[in-house]
Amino acid sequence: MPSAKVSNLALDVQPRRRRLVITARAAASFDPLGRSVAAARAFVRDTLQGWGFADIVDDAVVLTSELVTNAVVHAGTRAEVLCLRSGDGVRVEVADRYPERELPLQHPGERPYADPDRENGRGLMLCAALATRWGVEYTATHKHVWFRLDLPDRPVGTRSAGPVVPDQLLPLADSRVRVAVLQIDSAGAVSAWNEDAEHVFGYPAEKAVGRPLAELAAWPQTPGTGTGIAEALALSRWEGSYGIRGSDGRVIPVYASHLRVRDAHGEPSIVCLLVHDDERALLQTPARLPADGGQLTEPRAADPFEVFIGSPAPDDLDGLLQRTVERARDLLDADAAFLLLATDDETELEVRATTGLPSTRQRFARVPVEAGTNRYGSARMPAVHDDLAAVPGAVPLLESTGMRSVVTVPLKVEGRLTGSLGVAAEVPGRYSNEEALRLQFAADRIALAVESARLGELERLRRGSLSFLVEASDLLAGTLDRDQTLALMAQMTVPTLATWCAVYTIADQSSDPYLSYVLHEDEERIDGLKALLSRVSPPEPVRGASSRPWPEAALAVGGETVVLPLMARNRVIGMLTLGKPSEEHFRQEILELAEDLSRRAALALDNARLYSERTAISRSLQRSLLPPGSPAIPGMEVEVIYRAAGEGNEVGGDFYDVFPIRDGAYGFAIGDVCGTGPEAAAVTGLARHALRLLAREGLGGPAVLERLNAAILDEGARSRFLTLLYGELHPQPEGGALMKVVCAGHPLPLRLRPNGEVVPAADPQPLLGVIDDLDLYEQTLTLDPGDVLLCVTDGVTERREGPRMLGDDGLAEVLTTCTGLTAGAVASRVLRAVERFAAEPASDDMAILAFRVPQQREGD
Repeated sequence: MPSAKVSNLALDVQPRRRRLVITARAAASFDPLGRSVAAARAFVRDTLQGWGFADIVDDAVVLTSELVTNAVVHAGTRAEVLCLRSGDGVRVEVADRYPERELPLQHPGERPYADPDRENGRGLMLCAALATRWGVEYTATHKHVWFRLDLPDRPVGTRSAGPVVPDQLLPLADSRVRVAVLQIDSAGAVSAWNEDAEHVFGYPAEKAVGRPLAELAAWPQTPGTGTGIAEALALSRWEGSYGIRGSDGRVIPVYASHLRVRDAHGEPSIVCLLVHDDERALLQTPARLPADGGQLTEPRAADPFEVFIGSPAPDDLDGLLQRTVERARDLLDADAAFLLLATDDETELEVRATTGLPSTRQRFARVPVEAGTNRYGSARMPAVHDDLAAVPGAVPLLESTGMRSVVTVPLKVEGRLTGSLGVAAEVPGRYSNEEALRLQFAADRIALAVESARLGELERLRRGSLSFLVEASDLLAGTLDRDQTLALMAQMTVPTLATWCAVYTIADQSSDPYLSYVLHEDEERIDGLKALLSRVSPPEPVRGASSRPWPEAALAVGGETVVLPLMARNRVIGMLTLGKPSEEHFRQEILELAEDLSRRAALALDNARLYSERTAISRSLQRSLLPPGSPAIPGMEVEVIYRAAGEGNEVGGDFYDVFPIRDGAYGFAIGDVCGTGPEAAAVTGLARHALRLLAREGLGGPAVLERLNAAILDEGARSRFLTLLYGELHPQPEGGALMKVVCAGHPLPLRLRPNGEVVPAADPQPLLGVIDDLDLYEQTLTLDPGDVLLCVTDGVTERREGPRMLGDDGLAEVLTTCTGLTAGAVASRVLRAVERFAAEPASDDMAILAFRVPQQREGD
């Protein structure tokens, strides 16, 4: 887990080029683990967002991810991340404890030190591409890679005064100028209503105070990027036009300036200043003067862009587009206006800003430019429609809005279509070619600024998408569990990309899609959504990487729905479906990001499927190698404990068996094949089955092992040597048991007598699978009542803790404490002793086989 500390300081540091005042710092360290990369990204993201540096968060997260990956994954050391805040940017340092891993110098004519397709050096290449400045510093114990990101320049407001103008050019106003002052509380209700407000709108204060402003306001446009007056009141400052319904029911156009403040108790409220719309000059923000604040000494040509948009211009795309449609509406005294942006291939237009329309339900909707139904006619040329009732469908955005006449003009940059601007009125025949030329002139003035802002937005989205996909890939690569992969796919999609999603999986090419997972951003709606989708036929599993609509689900659930195929290894393994409510639409950039995510998710899901199938097959095969069960031997206690090393292994190189040979005779074996895993398990199966067959043919112990040795050598390159303890057990009628054993290179069996004495029960002989000719012999012993015979594999005796090893002597010492215990208790005590001998999990297979002859009348 990372450890972090954050403090606000006022200290000076001296970087390479200039003095820098640090106002806050945050530090964290991360262990050399794969999950630390995601933790470092989250730390930097949270820190910069907390400092208000949202503009540079994505770049900082991408660079930190690459540099921390170099430290904890490639260098394999602990990484230390330090964030330093200054007034104009942030510096991030990533240090690791591998100073010997220096950067290669690049000499003229040599290949670059970094390649985008290689891991090595890619972080430094990204630093060079994204950072304002960057560098590497070495100490005796650390290597520091640092980068600096400066905040983008922001327009700074300045005091200004209008120039001296003749009296006849001053704005007109009533003889008594009235400024209505309203105060709105945090709930959106009027809390103060001055005398001028009573005069302008006709409501006395007692009838206005306490009413929501939304009941009084006639809100025809969308301010900023919001959807109504509630969003405008939530902004720290807002200025623009709307209407107030007077006491006589008529709508009074007003120009308003909103300022959000806190009262003496710290509660937020909004102060609203309103004047008649034709007196807007009283409140409207003045145009900027020259930067030096001096008088204009000579006439200066007005900037056509500023004349149309106003100054200062919005510094974000959505704000610029919204200002554009509002000014276009005012320019032609229209009832509504709209702006659409073209896709990169100029085949579709996307609704991005509207004003004067009933709602923004069309935002991000797309229509063809030149072909197909519901197209925007003549998008590449100015167009005037005298009456939309005569040409239904000419402008789909205006259907059912009451608009009758419309003029549209293209936005072009260097001859390329970048968008379309339109204004509309509720009466027919409102516009002529003259208005189209005026609007086209304005569109030409703002087209380049709109395209520049759009490209800036696309670049920010691209960087945000890169950061998102880096984190998504980490999460998907971190699991091979199918259900967890399905859950991660949905959680990464909702609510970042969609309001809800559903994942369908396909078991094989002949199977129908199956609804495997459903998620909605409102958890209470998940069950209802699942029920609706279960009644709809699943989408068709069509090949191809692009998204497509799913009309059946859209009808059942409502809103816009798209389907993305999940393709892995050239076949469709499922579908990822995304949905949004009726008033929203998917942006093309979001769909492209979803398609990229679906490709990564499909591969992760298919990997999880393959892992599950192979694990199931492996476990089934391994279980077939285990004995079906130990027989009940009269007058004997038998206990077996088996542990295979390695994740997912049920059988390894160690094996055991206890089986009947004939009436009154039983065979037993315990062995260890060289190595672990599937190859060792294959020899295990050969040995166990061969022992049973040969023993039941009536062969004695030496003959059985000699034939097994020949069978192993016949395997050639696949053969592996093994140690084996094999024996026959003959229970005696009067009590006790006769045993015949052969110990071929295996740890010697130990005999525990009732008095606590522990002695070896056999002599060592050559192991199997090495030489052709073996000269083996059989040894006989008798177990008396109370005696225990313990047989183990070397996973028990070779258990290590650093330089210490349990060994034969350690095992014998443990066995001396087992006097009087049953066979099961003896095996369990040996296992506990082995597990407690070292803190780390066992790295070798273990088998424990214990025999005990009960004493007479025991248990009576």
